[in-house]
Amino acid sequence: VQLEESGGGSVQPGESLRLSCTASGIFGFAFMGWYRQAPGKQRDLVARISPIGDRNYADSVNGRFTISIDNVRDTVYLQMNNLTPEDTAVYFCGLTVLVSDAQPDFWGQGTQVTVSL
Repeated sequence: VQLEESGGGSVQPGESLRLSCTASGIFGFAFMGWYRQAPGKQRDLVARISPIGDRNYADSVNGRFTISIDNVRDTVYLQMNNLTPEDTAVYFCGLTVLVSDAQPDFWGQGTQVTVSL
């Protein structure tokens, strides 16, 4: 299984970014999503989505970020609007095979998102 990420970068507060993650070598999954890790902190869920569109969001991004899925391309998108410096982190795509799995089974390499003046 490979997860290919793209879309990170540096922006100013209030701006937007879109992250993409494409999975290959997988024949099914429970969730695909995005997690982030700031320096010195643990990796936390940002948003995840199931193949049928069930979504979970972290409270800190609810209303600003939107996760969507293209099941034909096995690609998940994270639209991030109204970014703040607190959103600065390395963002990792994660794929969870079973609903019962507590954490993703597969990870992407991570993409840096930096929000600053």
